[in-house]
Order: sequence, then structure tokens, then C-alpha cells
Amino acid sequence: MRKVTKPKSRNNPVKSSQTVRNLKISKMSKSALVIIAQGAEEMETVITVDMLRRAGVSVTMAGLDGNSPVLCSRQVTLVPDKSLADALAEKPQYDAVILPGGLEGSDRLSKSDVVGTLLKEHEGSGKIIAAICAAPTAFVAHGVGKGKKITSYPTTKEKITSDYTYIEGEKVVIDGNFVTSRGPGTAYWFGLSLIELLTDKEKAAQVEKGMIITGY
Repeated sequence: MRKVTKPKSRNNPVKSSQTVRNLKISKMSKSALVIIAQGAEEMETVITVDMLRRAGVSVTMAGLDGNSPVLCSRQVTLVPDKSLADALAEKPQYDAVILPGGLEGSDRLSKSDVVGTLLKEHEGSGKIIAAICAAPTAFVAHGVGKGKKITSYPTTKEKITSDYTYIEGEKVVIDGNFVTSRGPGTAYWFGLSLIELLTDKEKAAQVEKGMIITGY
């Protein structure tokens, strides 16, 4: 007797290798763009990048003025993954744009038209916009996040205009898609907050436990 082969049910198709690849692509990690300029605060930069990568976030550390090594505020040199121009050419928008502090670095970010346009575009798309230490002054310079609650390094408070509600006494302030933090010592909580927003609480707890930030 000839064996009859039944056709595969359309309700339960066998996944092809292409379908599997597409499913993997659909589950790709969130993306974050960290912009560093000369005079950036190195702890805030490295801690944030490190923690997000531990959480599986795809982080691009982009140099404001190119892909050359960047001399940071405490004379530590960091090498960008690529220039900001190349990062934006490859991917015009990210799930989060993050600005490290440092007085000189923040000033350079505040004066950059490219950064201003980038922040406004991401604000319009409802993407996460984050800044730490002196970097929230770039929000003021570029006119983004008006009406939001924000915080910063204490000595830059006077630069935050009445367009914003300034918050003291909190390590991290989250208002909608805007995230701000106070300085190098709060960078770990800044990183954890970003992880929770980009992934979930479980992932943030996992990273915190692995790094022994609390509960030691």
C-alpha cells in the first residue's frame, strides 16, 4: 500500500530558518547612544555604558567631534566606538540618548547644533532622553523637556531655568521619557533606572545583584 503524506496544516506551519532569523531580529535588544565630548566625566560615562551592556542593551559610545580618543575631565582617555556622525548615519534614532556630565563636556554638548537636533527629534518620538551631572544644562540650551522635573549636579542648579521643575534630594529623577541624575556617585542608580526603562525590573535587579550595588 502506498503511503499517503498528509499536507502540513496551515494552522501549525513548520518555521523555516528564515522565520527563525526574523523572530530573533524582532527580539533584538534595545539601543542606546551615549555621546562623549572632550571634558566628559569618565565615571558617569563608563559606569552607564558598562551597566547597560551588562543588561544586554546595544550601546554605541559616540564621539561628538569624531572617532578619535576623548580626553575626559580627570585626564582619563576614552575611545569612542565611532563618531556621532557615523552613529547617526547608521541609525538615525535610538531607544535612548544619554549625555554624560563633566563641565567642559556638557558645555560642548550644549553648544552642538547636531546634539540639539538629535534631542528634539528623539523628544518628538517619545524616546528616552537622559543626562547626568552637568549635562541637563544641555536640555536648557536646546529647549527640550520644558515643564519636566529634572535634577543635576548641585552647582549647576542656577543654570536650570524656570522652564523646568528642579528636584533636590533624589539620586535619579524620572519624568516621562526624561531621566536625570546628580553626579558620579549616583551613576549606578542612573544606570539601573535606564536598565529598568529599557528592559524591565527583573533585569535591573539581576544587574544590581551581580555588581553588589546593594545587599552586600
